[in-house]
Amino acid sequence: MNKLNKTLSNAIRVLSMDAVQKANSGHPGMPMGMADVVTILYKYFLRFNPKNPEWLNRDRFVLSAGHGSMLLYSLLYLTGYKSISINDIKKFRQINSICAGHPEYHPNSGIETTTGPLGQGISNAVGFAIAEEILKKKIGKNIINHKTYVLAGDGCLMEGISHEAMSLAGHLKLKNLIMLFDNNSISIDGPTNLAVSDNFKKRFESYGWEYILINGHDEKQIFKALKKAQKATKPTVISCKTKIGYGSPNKQGKASSHGSPLGEDEVKLVRKNLNWSYKPFDIPKKITDEWKKIGKKGNILEKKWNNIYKVKKTKIDNFFKNHFYKNIKKEKLIAIKENKSLATRKSSESTLHTLVKNNNALIGGSADLAGSNNTKTKYHKIIKSGDFGGNYIHYGVREHAMCGIMNGLALHSKFIPYGGTFLIFSDYCKPSIRLAAIMKQRVIYVMTHDSIGLGEDGPTHQPIEQLSGLRAIPNLNVFRPADRMETIECWELALKSLKTPSVLTLTRQNLELIRKKYSNRNKCSFGAYEVLRTNNKIKLTILASGSEVGLAIETSHKLAKDKIYSKVISMPSQEFFKIQSKAYKHKILGETKLKISIEAGSTECWKKFVGANGITFGINEFGKSAPYKEIYKFFGLTSENIYKKIKKIIRQ
Repeated sequence: MNKLNKTLSNAIRVLSMDAVQKANSGHPGMPMGMADVVTILYKYFLRFNPKNPEWLNRDRFVLSAGHGSMLLYSLLYLTGYKSISINDIKKFRQINSICAGHPEYHPNSGIETTTGPLGQGISNAVGFAIAEEILKKKIGKNIINHKTYVLAGDGCLMEGISHEAMSLAGHLKLKNLIMLFDNNSISIDGPTNLAVSDNFKKRFESYGWEYILINGHDEKQIFKALKKAQKATKPTVISCKTKIGYGSPNKQGKASSHGSPLGEDEVKLVRKNLNWSYKPFDIPKKITDEWKKIGKKGNILEKKWNNIYKVKKTKIDNFFKNHFYKNIKKEKLIAIKENKSLATRKSSESTLHTLVKNNNALIGGSADLAGSNNTKTKYHKIIKSGDFGGNYIHYGVREHAMCGIMNGLALHSKFIPYGGTFLIFSDYCKPSIRLAAIMKQRVIYVMTHDSIGLGEDGPTHQPIEQLSGLRAIPNLNVFRPADRMETIECWELALKSLKTPSVLTLTRQNLELIRKKYSNRNKCSFGAYEVLRTNNKIKLTILASGSEVGLAIETSHKLAKDKIYSKVISMPSQEFFKIQSKAYKHKILGETKLKISIEAGSTECWKKFVGANGITFGINEFGKSAPYKEIYKFFGLTSENIYKKIKKIIRQ
């Protein structure tokens, strides 16, 4: 590399090394190894503007190998982002520092997404690239024409999500997606050949990617590969052979530089080896000025772009305008008029039919279960290679990648992605759902076949513990509607939850309409509300969700014949109920000493509502393969059985 570029690269190396050393924690190896590659990327290719990190047409840079976070923080600081100062870097891995151990998404910061769980950034990048293609098609290539770069390591590419996401990206021919593969052949345990012998070239080419192998420390090779990638007709992998911990005399190319500070003695040797005579965290002005020159180029680029953008701003604003609430009201009126017995998955389909018609930002999809999830309507057009004018993605059997890609779609601009699968397969989705919750992204998961009610498919497909597991995730809405009306309202709440992802868990089996009167007020917004009272002098509160609300009502009527009076509470969202006032909670739960819950799944998450003396009716073992009515009977989830047990307890 020429002397200036080498100096620019070394600034990244020493900043990363010093920050990890001061924190006594972190991963210096990757930033030191990839410094040469990212220097060429940022200096000659990446379109970004530190003065406006949210510039719509910026290139996206995603650090999938999130443990190398100091690489990103160094770049943001050096190029002039206000979000990160030298003091922030000195506080690397300290509480409330923006320079966290792994990158954490912050709007308007230059940190495009939260990464750390390996491979997630790859799926996010695929989502970014899809979003770019959609906007380019619908708004115009003179407005939207940017690239997405993702830096991935050996570990990222071992993770299953990388296979899923890269396979779909190749299928869709996402030509503006470029991966920088830090091919250093080192993982925490040692050489990657302890566990991997993949032929990367054949692997990536089989996905439909261009594969370019380079020396990651050779300026000419780096530049040539990036130049070639600009004109690609499919996604590109640039496999950068690098030395982890580059510049460290004793730890370069070794696992010892991967996930631990180099040590004070080795830090001194690195400075000597790199001919870097400056103190820790001291980057001379002449070097920072050169880096800031690189950052300033983006300001010029955006100003030129703004001249075109001004002309089409109205078109873009109109594209993202939503008409949800008018449509929701219309759908509720239709539901009352029709008064049909419907599975809530079908109720969701009907709601989507109304929503999709006039909302460009809503991008649907399913992991190969569109017909079962009912996520696709006649107003959907399929997104496919060469035609991104649609609004529906066939993700294939790739649940994990689907959810990671949806995170990328949500992060890119103002898209509202939703994707469908069976609730049981939320286990495959969980890491990406959790990250959506951490990043406060409006992503919607349509998860059908929500209980033993799916019947004959048996225990492998019948969710038991999944609802409890999802409800345990902070900042995640979990909705389980009891009928068509609640399904509509839960969709409305999911769309209104701008900083919270939502899971809609829906039935396979038909459910009767419980609420038959129109209400302007969204009753599901209370999380729990009364749907039946058999007398003013009640002795029992029955709590239920989803398909079991109807069962609770049946049980309540049976009890009333024996003059055991009760009220039935539908609880479509435990999360929304938890945020209600103390007075409202008392109104729902405080009226009777005895409370029971009914839900065809794990009972654990209901105990806090029924109290120590309450009774939970549910399932705490795996299901059975049989018609769903028989399974409900087998597990005692019938009105007759529940009625008898309650009667016995009350009469004791």
